Amino acid sequence: MDASGIPGVTVVTTGFTDAMEMQSNTLGFEPAVIYVPHPIQNLTAEELDKIADSIIDPALKLLTSD
Repeated sequence: MDASGIPGVTVVTTGFTDAMEMQSNTLGFEPAVIYVPHPIQNLTAEELDKIADSIIDPALKLLTSD
């Protein structure tokens, strides 16, 4: 999407930091990334909502920055 001029943000858990960096380096592309705590699969809906709420402003900033 970024190549088409449509900004995007990738949300990744901290358990995949190394994989994200390796993939980015391999592709030669530095995506906008927001890391959230790992793991998330056992979190309640309320806990997930808190995480989502905490990344809204950073995500909007990444989407609207050059």
